[in-house]
Amino acid sequence: MNLLWLGIALLLLPALWFLSLPLRRSRTTHARQQQFETHDRAGEQNVAVYQQRLAALEAARERGEIEPARFEESRLELDRNLLEDTEARRRAPLRRPLAGRFMIPLVMVAVVIASTLGYRWIGAEGDLALYAAQQEVLNSPDGSLAMLIDRLEEQAARQPDNPKVWTSLFPLYRESGQLDQAMNALERVIELEGRRADLLAQLTQINFFAADRTLTDEVQALVDETLDKDPRQPTVLGMLGIEAFDSGRYEQAIGYWRRAVAGFEDAESAAALQNGITVAQQRLAESVNGAGAIAAGEADAAGAVDDAPSLTLRVSLAQSLQDKASAGDTVFVVARDVAGELPPLAVERATVADLPLEVTLDDSDAMAPQARLSQVDKVRLIVRVSGSGEARPQPGDLFGETGPLPLADSASPVEVVIDQVVRVEAPGRSR
Repeated sequence: MNLLWLGIALLLLPALWFLSLPLRRSRTTHARQQQFETHDRAGEQNVAVYQQRLAALEAARERGEIEPARFEESRLELDRNLLEDTEARRRAPLRRPLAGRFMIPLVMVAVVIASTLGYRWIGAEGDLALYAAQQEVLNSPDGSLAMLIDRLEEQAARQPDNPKVWTSLFPLYRESGQLDQAMNALERVIELEGRRADLLAQLTQINFFAADRTLTDEVQALVDETLDKDPRQPTVLGMLGIEAFDSGRYEQAIGYWRRAVAGFEDAESAAALQNGITVAQQRLAESVNGAGAIAAGEADAAGAVDDAPSLTLRVSLAQSLQDKASAGDTVFVVARDVAGELPPLAVERATVADLPLEVTLDDSDAMAPQARLSQVDKVRLIVRVSGSGEARPQPGDLFGETGPLPLADSASPVEVVIDQVVRVEAPGRSR
């Protein structure tokens, strides 16, 4: 920020230099003007021309070339022209060289004040402060998600009306599992930016997952408002496809997801939905083949058996780390894709007091519509103990991992032992 004001000051210096030119040149300009007026002979030349023309008129009258009346008219015209020219060339007395010298410093001060206040009013000082806070954390050896959230919360307190601050905070809250704060941040963005379809879609989605993937009255109202503004909004259509898929309405899910794919500019998200469509088509074919003569309505009432892939884990804490964990510490059980490119495919929570425990992960544990166990063939399992309760790994957390594991061979429980300690390699990339 200091560099910003230094830059503004450097830009103002040339402007102030140009403004001071009249004051610095006033004596020279006054002397030149005075010398010009002293040596100006234009008036004498005009009188000489007048006398020559008047003498010519008188000579013409004496020769009888013009009548007396015509002579009087011409003489009056010469007199009038001489008087008009004399009046036009009349000059006001020159003022002193430094007359009005106080106005220029006042104008210079006004320019500085106007520039400073103008930048504070329409400039991007708040955005620069936000960028500086983010860079401070990213360049800090102790940088972490929690530190970044703290810095951005400070900026939110200082500039609560800057939508970019809340837009930056929303995904951080969401990634750290603070859904209430994420919703509050997103609602603040909507309050400042207006009820745009893309913002409403994100609010709809996060409310949907906070409600355990249920279309509550609040979620449905947001769905209706969003689709009223943009009937092809891909985020909401993808979410509706998830709800239909969870309820066994595979044909509706396919329809929603096909419409959503057409609206996604992100190739990765579109590919994930295409995978979902493929799975839904398989489920639809299986339900039709297995239903036989049962009517579609009766099949829905009876409820088809969900054969989505699942994975059972047995989680335990290594004896050597028993003294580094408390009974109330949170245990996160996470399944991820092997490449690590998607959001968590499934997440379950427990506490250290529950260890050792056995837990089953399936599609109902997904956190994002584009990332589910049923969309991959292999998974990597990570179990982490967090004393702070943060979803993001923190220094000192305990963890264990295994994989890649093929889902097809997951009939027997998978053993995962928590036997390592998280080390921070760089901001946002802790292990």
